[in-house]
Amino acid sequence: MATKNTKIELPGSERAALAGAVRVGPADPNEIIDVTIVVRRGSKTSGRFPLIEELGRTPIAERRHLTREEFAAAHGALTEDLARVRAFAEANGLRVKSESIPRRSIILTGPVSAFSQAFELELIRYRHPPGEYRGRTGRLKIPAALAEVIEGVFGLDNRSQAQPHFRRRQHNSGGRQPHLGGTSYVPTQVAQAYDFPTTVQGAGQCIGILELGGGFNPNDLNAFFGNLGITAPPVSAVSVDGAANAPTGDPNSADGEVALDIEVAGAVAPGASIAVYFAPNTDQGFLDALTTAIHDTTNNPSVISISWGGPENEWTQQAMMAFDAACQDAATLGVTICTASGDNGATDGATDGQLHVDFPASSPAILACGGTTLDATGNQIKDEEAWNELATGGGATGGGVSQVFALPSWQQNAGVPKAPNGMLGRGVPDVAGDADPNSGYQIVVDSQADVVGGTSAVAPLWAGLIALLNQQATHAVGYLNPLLYAAPVEATFHDINVGNNGGYQARPGWDPCTGLGTPDGNGLMVALASPQMSNAAQAGSSGPVEIRAQRLSANLGFHETKKKRE
Repeated sequence: MATKNTKIELPGSERAALAGAVRVGPADPNEIIDVTIVVRRGSKTSGRFPLIEELGRTPIAERRHLTREEFAAAHGALTEDLARVRAFAEANGLRVKSESIPRRSIILTGPVSAFSQAFELELIRYRHPPGEYRGRTGRLKIPAALAEVIEGVFGLDNRSQAQPHFRRRQHNSGGRQPHLGGTSYVPTQVAQAYDFPTTVQGAGQCIGILELGGGFNPNDLNAFFGNLGITAPPVSAVSVDGAANAPTGDPNSADGEVALDIEVAGAVAPGASIAVYFAPNTDQGFLDALTTAIHDTTNNPSVISISWGGPENEWTQQAMMAFDAACQDAATLGVTICTASGDNGATDGATDGQLHVDFPASSPAILACGGTTLDATGNQIKDEEAWNELATGGGATGGGVSQVFALPSWQQNAGVPKAPNGMLGRGVPDVAGDADPNSGYQIVVDSQADVVGGTSAVAPLWAGLIALLNQQATHAVGYLNPLLYAAPVEATFHDINVGNNGGYQARPGWDPCTGLGTPDGNGLMVALASPQMSNAAQAGSSGPVEIRAQRLSANLGFHETKKKRE
């Protein structure tokens, strides 16, 4: 018979040591650490949030999003749930540092020894390039009485969780085809090529950007925007879990990511403000940054850009579920989340060499952004194909099929192939944009002019476009994925059917390299407002079922001609 002291394993919390990590010894028992506990929604909804399914079937003009205050009251943490976690903490010599009803989290602080006792685990110091981390193996244990309350525990293990998805241009192009990848662009030129709306500038919008390292120098921003003839947008730095705006002075560091994100988003939506959420590069820091941005009542971001991630198999199940739930929460608030799909092709750089997709891009509640190589003059796209430099040691657009998240209803007619594990999974990416560093973005970072690419550039590019759409619609467009696959909107994309990402071939319609394709911004704006969307939103995509994305066979050597989507 279970007693109040009975402990059970927390589902999805299993951790293994990093491959190649060397055990150094036990963690310092006196080290003071912070741990985030995520609790259930007050509405006690689990799995797919019913509200997000309803939003997916509702045209933009008819949507009614919750305010942040309404969400907290209806779906935030129950005060009694927080009180029960607080009592558990105090009984184990831990102190509550902070708690949040809308974020459904409570942060505990205390010595390693107390946390080890509370969760019945051993915390170990491991050596792994480029340094040491505090880790654990196996599953966590929590009180059986809190089994229905606690959904995740983060911060006991502080390994680096994600990588930035940016790449600097290399001087040696590796013999690339001369008609592609020979020109770099300022972000406004890319926006012009994709026909972004010019009658709006994102006024009244805030673009949130998540960063897990590095920082920005205001002088760099002033120089960059000054060169474009644009007044630098207001950029605020928000500290999460003790991290801060901390530029290193090295453009190869995360500074390159931070500069790219701010400068691309700010250039294409110069009327928007920007809030940059700096957090430690751990699963705890990443999640806390996300939930802080989603529920920020000071900056009120209407769109969030994320250019960090890692292969699904390098995340715990509890982390992916907590992230996905937070992104679903964002959808109910009308917050669009744009995320890079990765820069290592179909394997996502996983050490096992198998096919993987990047998380958090694989969350169905996120707009996953893949990459192309772009050749454009003015608003004319001369040529565009899936970005792939793997043969010369470079990167490639991430994409494939999730082995965690099931195929969403709005992708059922998109021709998504089975995942490597045989499941019918969520296809990645949804959309694309210029990502090849050889057709990259001219930026200023650490007092240097540079050319940078990667799918990292595509997330803020799309975030900027969403800010423009939000202003035009006079309210947040929010969760876009189901509408993008509806026929009136899908037809607006520049369909990319040339190239591959080392595991999948680009094809007409959706494919695991570039998704639906690259945007026609004005076309997208008109289509989303079209009366046809009322019926299309209910029906979902009507794309041809017979088109099937295919795995790229080892001997596939043909080169397809890109076709315009009619």
